[in-house]
Amino acid sequence: MTSPSTTLSLVDTDPAELAVDALVIGVHSQTGSADTGGEGPGGYAGTLLLATGAESIAAAFDGRLTETLALLGATGAPGEVIKLATLGTVTAPLVVAVGLGAEPTGAAPAPETLRRAAGSVIRALAGAGRVALSLPVPDDEDGPAALRAIAEGALIGGYRFAGYKTRPQPTRRNPVAEIAVHVPDSGDVRARAEIARATVVAAAVGQTRDWVNTAPNELRPPSFAEAVATAANAAGLTVEVLDEKALADAGYGGIIAVGQGSDAPPRLVKLTYQPPAGTANGKRIALVGKGITFDTGGVSIKPAQGMWEMKSDMAGAAAVAATMIAIAELKPAVSVQAYLPMAENMPSASSYRPGDVITMFDGKRVEVLNTDAEGRMILADAIARACADGCDYLLETSTLTGGQVVALGKRVAGVMGTAEFCTRVQAAGDAVGEPAWPMPLPEDVRKGMDSDVADISQVNAGMDRAGHMLQGGVFLREFVTDGVDWAHIDIAGPSYHSGEPTGYWTKGGTAVPVRTLLHLVEEIAAEN
Repeated sequence: MTSPSTTLSLVDTDPAELAVDALVIGVHSQTGSADTGGEGPGGYAGTLLLATGAESIAAAFDGRLTETLALLGATGAPGEVIKLATLGTVTAPLVVAVGLGAEPTGAAPAPETLRRAAGSVIRALAGAGRVALSLPVPDDEDGPAALRAIAEGALIGGYRFAGYKTRPQPTRRNPVAEIAVHVPDSGDVRARAEIARATVVAAAVGQTRDWVNTAPNELRPPSFAEAVATAANAAGLTVEVLDEKALADAGYGGIIAVGQGSDAPPRLVKLTYQPPAGTANGKRIALVGKGITFDTGGVSIKPAQGMWEMKSDMAGAAAVAATMIAIAELKPAVSVQAYLPMAENMPSASSYRPGDVITMFDGKRVEVLNTDAEGRMILADAIARACADGCDYLLETSTLTGGQVVALGKRVAGVMGTAEFCTRVQAAGDAVGEPAWPMPLPEDVRKGMDSDVADISQVNAGMDRAGHMLQGGVFLREFVTDGVDWAHIDIAGPSYHSGEPTGYWTKGGTAVPVRTLLHLVEEIAAEN
């Protein structure tokens, strides 16, 4: 996994004296119209309030900075970017104000506000050589979280996919080359650790996005497995790749069934991380990610509209693979194994069919009613294998159902599984800016999946789509061993952003839920 092209460092020099191409400050929106006389924390002009970190810049502008920014249209709205030529007022030729929303009461801005602001402003400054961020980083217990958010947002917001264009693009600008984050003390050990971690996390996010954004003809199951294996080996992980013969011999009926319609045969990649000797806390985590490199729906073919985005149906596997590579660098004190089932769901003379009965890895028999519900088939085999190998916690993520988008939209993932563990997933998502919402697994949904001929139907036996997202979770639950804390994270919406860039999201793959998974792994590693 390659590091981000942008380098990140810390500075504690007076921001007004930094020799950079652009200096970024924060601006809050402010209700009311009275002028308290002056600028910066405690004073504002018009409806703007400068955030902490902009004090020396305000002084250099003789108290007229917010007035000037307001004339340029600044409102302080979250993520708003306003550029102002300094004309020698400070060392940097450009001051850039990024909106942070309303002033927080007695605290620093929320980490996600800082993360999105940093991403927005770094995208807006693409092409610059060196940029300094003088955003609020408190010199107290809130400091590390604020610094982590700023550093992550800046690096992942600057991501650019190389693409496939054959002609130079005059309007395309390279990401910012160097970012310096202003902090109270650049020599602080915790601050340096946050910068190092942010670089690892950004690399994982970038790798995930690269895989998701790759054209599907270039990332079919064998080549995807090879790419993951190469990156994982380089990171020092133990790698096992099962080809179609090994899968058939070992009884992975779900993976074989989905993959048999394509001339690019399926794979199962297993990655193993063991912590340094003497550090393991005895916990075992399994990560599982859906790796459908392209999903036509198979015999139950999808509509043509939007099918091109089905190249992202492997976003779960990409996220898990990149997470494992980051884990190898971060070295948490917990054992982690990942299982990445990969297949291409294609219609052909050899495709699996509605009405087929498939024997899964754990011996259960599944009646297939819809070949477009293929993700749960390959995931069930991988989950069963993970449980057979042994684990205390199981986290699975997949672009599983359109029902997730209908229920929760394109920003919030659905979480199903063990109730307490789902609550932990939600808390982790909130902490890193990848929101998730726990959903139930009702018994009436399971009853609707009773099959007349097999142990379970793959979808509702009457093809009723009510609770479609929940059907996916209920099905996967059948393959989780009792006593394992588990969570299924449906990222059908949040994994791919088809709109214009926003915050630290660029168009295409988002790398959700890489940061959630890392947060949870580190949290579990800290348990006694």
